[in-house]
Amino acid sequence: MQYWALFFLAVAIIAGIFGYGGIASASAGIAKILFIIFLGLFALAVIVRVLRGASR
Repeated sequence: MQYWALFFLAVAIIAGIFGYGGIASASAGIAKILFIIFLGLFALAVIVRVLRGASR
């Protein structure tokens, strides 16, 4: 999922350079959503790891 966030970020940057505003904003929006999902899953994994480590 992190790969897709970086992919859409790269597409947004390239489209922004060439002046495709609609494509750039759509790709940036998708990258932002995927990044937030990835960040949430990372936080959840850290919390689960801490809780499992505390019980042992």
